[in-house]
Formats: sequence, structure tokens, C-alpha cells
Amino acid sequence: MCARCWQRHPDRPHVVGEHLIARLADPPDWLPGLIACLADGYSPGRACVAVTELGRLLDDEHSNHPQSLLDRARRSGRSMGSLARSMQDFFTEHGLAMPTDQNERLAAGRRQRRIDAAPEPLRPAVAGFAEFMLAARARARRAGTLPRSDSTIEAALAVVRDFASFLNRERGKQDWSTVDIGDVEAFLLTLPKSRQRRITVLRQFFRFARSRRLVLVDPTRSLDRKEAKGFRGRTLTLEQQRSLFRRWTTDPVVHPHEALVGILALLHGASSREARLLTCDDVDPVLQTVRLGDRPHPVPMDPASWVIVQRCLAHRASWRTTNPHVIVTKGTKAGRSPASVAYLSHVLDDCGFGPRMIRCTRLIDLVNTMDPSSSPPPLE
Repeated sequence: MCARCWQRHPDRPHVVGEHLIARLADPPDWLPGLIACLADGYSPGRACVAVTELGRLLDDEHSNHPQSLLDRARRSGRSMGSLARSMQDFFTEHGLAMPTDQNERLAAGRRQRRIDAAPEPLRPAVAGFAEFMLAARARARRAGTLPRSDSTIEAALAVVRDFASFLNRERGKQDWSTVDIGDVEAFLLTLPKSRQRRITVLRQFFRFARSRRLVLVDPTRSLDRKEAKGFRGRTLTLEQQRSLFRRWTTDPVVHPHEALVGILALLHGASSREARLLTCDDVDPVLQTVRLGDRPHPVPMDPASWVIVQRCLAHRASWRTTNPHVIVTKGTKAGRSPASVAYLSHVLDDCGFGPRMIRCTRLIDLVNTMDPSSSPPPLE
């Protein structure tokens, strides 16, 4: 066998792993399984690099306990590294170590970037508001109620950051105590479609500011939402729905992920989160049902939807991955984590419509046809 063929041979990572095991004086019991996991998840070249890096970690003077190895393998940047991700999936699956706090660290970095983007005179209050929301989330978790998610906290900080920048740039104010209702109204006029969301966040912020004596009067107390409650989003026309249905069921060029996310939203009202977290165990090939998110019962698939599900499973099988999720990307095929939120937010870009608009179309149709309040009164 020539050197070029040996570089691509699938047995090469296993040979490197055997050499590593033979070199170690006391190899751990879990080491052969981890080497096999690396060999199955990566190409031969990348798997050999990962095994070599693992050998350096095992040869140093520190402890070879799985938790200690995982902490040392993790990189300090925004990405923990491919080796650390694989080790985390393997160790947590076999109960050898606890997951790292990588997601919490990334969320903390996103919050800090939003705080740092606020003008310096107004920044301490924004930082205090972030700590206040984190403390409220901790209390909600202890009480068993619904806590704020990281995305909710980050969105609220973004609104306060934008308002602080608006005050500093457009109104020339560097003190929260000088804010009045006119400043708030002027800020809301910059993005009229986000008025309701911005009012909600600003009311939360000024309640916090008043409790901390940063302001004497809440400028949002007498503010009117000026919007009627109810759905105000956009929906698809009947012809647009038919066009999308034909695209996802008859066009072989369409990516299986786009077809799956689109058809689940169009026919079954599934959110992007439900499609992202869908696993192979949630698919029942006998009953042809799919368990979506936290729904109490499996969702029966119509023939067109079931064909798309099978097509997506066939695409997943071509990756030769052990990732349990139905939607597997290039970045997640070597691990066990679901596809990123950013990937799901852009998977329907080629069809020209967003997943929320497609899903809202189905939900509005269900409300209009199944809601008792919308049905005609019985005949007497």
C-alpha cells in the first residue's frame, strides 16, 4: 500500500490508537472506545490528529480522570474544539464525566458584548439589568416556574443597548435620570413594527431602574401600546402554499433538510425547534408517526410527509454518523448535538419564505377551522 492510500485508509486511526495504548503504562479502560468513536466520527487524517492530541493529554503530568481530560482538552475560544466535543459526547454518554459549561460561557460572552456596546455613562445600569434578569432566572428555576432563556435575556439586553445608544447619540443624554416619555416615544418610532416588544422590555428595565433608585419616575408608566391584541403577522396565500408543496414533494434538487422543515411547518405546524431536536427514535416506521417536541401524542404523517421524512433519513445515513438527530449537518455529524439555531433559521432561504410565516399559516388555518369560538352558532 502506497503512502497516499495509507493516509486515507479507515484502519489508520485504529493502528495509531493501538500504538498509543501500547505506549501507555496504565491505559484507561475507556480508551479503546473513545478511539473507536473518533475513528467513526472523523476522516482518517483528522481522527489520527485527534488521537495524537489525546495521547499528549494522557502523557502529561496531570490526572487522567475523564473530567480532568475534558477540561484540559477544551479550547479557550468560542469553540471548544472538535476533540473536546467528541470527548464530551463520549464521556457523558457512558456516564464518565459531566458536560462542560461551554453553552453558559458562550451565552455569557454574548451578554457581555451587548453590555460593552452600550455607551460608557449608561453601561453600569445595563450590566445591573443583566444581573437582575439572571438572578430572576435562578429564582424561577428553584421555584419550578418557567425561567427566561438565554435568547430572551440577550434580546432584552439588545433593546436596552439600542435605547442607550439612541439616548447618547440622538438625544445627547448620559444619565438615566434625565430620560422622559418623549425620549421613549422617539426611540419607538425608529422601528414601529417592534414597538410592542420594545415597550415590554423598557418597562421591565425602568421598573428595575426605579427599584435601584436610578430614576425617580418611570417614563413608560403612562405609555400606551397603541396596538390591538391579536395576530398581526403575514401568512401565505393558497397559491403560495400549493407552490411550496409541489416544490418540496416533487423537486429532487431541493435539499432534504429544507423539504423536511418546510413540510412539517406547512402541514403540521411544527416549529424550527421541534424539527431541530427531532431524533431517529422519535420516528416510528411501523405506525408512520413522528413525535414532535413536547406534544403529548405522536403526529401521524400523511404519505407526502412520510416520503420526505424517509428522504431525510436516507440523507442522514449517507453521512455515516452516530448523531441521533434526523437533521445532521457537516458540523454536527461527528458529535451528538443538534443542528445550530442559525442553520435552521436559514434552511428555508431558497424557497423565499421564512419558517415562522409558513408555520403561522398553518396555525391560523387550524384556529379558523377548529376553534369553537369561530364556528357558526347551532341552528335552533
